[in-house]
Amino acid sequence: MSDNGGVTFVPALTGLGSPWWDPDARGIITGITRGAGKAQLARACVEAIAFQVRDMTDAMSAASPHPLAALRADGGAAAMDLLLQLQAEQSRVPVSRPQSLESTALGAATLAGLAEDVWGSLQDLSDLWRAAAVFEPELPVELTDAVYVTWTRAVAKARGWAAPE
Repeated sequence: MSDNGGVTFVPALTGLGSPWWDPDARGIITGITRGAGKAQLARACVEAIAFQVRDMTDAMSAASPHPLAALRADGGAAAMDLLLQLQAEQSRVPVSRPQSLESTALGAATLAGLAEDVWGSLQDLSDLWRAAAVFEPELPVELTDAVYVTWTRAVAKARGWAAPE
């Protein structure tokens, strides 16, 4: 599926965290038409992850004098090429997938090794990291910004949903 058919999903199932900080937000699906099916909904779910990453990278960029140069993704979802390409497009930086997707256990083990002098420094650990794939932004900024505007409109609709009237 190359597009979401106009469907947008906001997964605010327990509210929205940073940068929105709205515990009263609730998950919504917008833009459903009779032509929308499970493929469009699945695509909208994947896009929602990329939009949430952009929400954070935009907030980080606004709060820091240092420009964001790249992202590294890990975990099970990082196996999905589509997701990492969407993250690269929305964040406008390269997104790298490591050779080892499950970095939590690896990180705990390497930090334990650092504490036991298996490695001499954090830089030694950093030097161990290897990319399996790198996803570069390719689409025009105008296009990625246009779909992000649709996301922010949907987020606005999801916010404050559970607040008492």
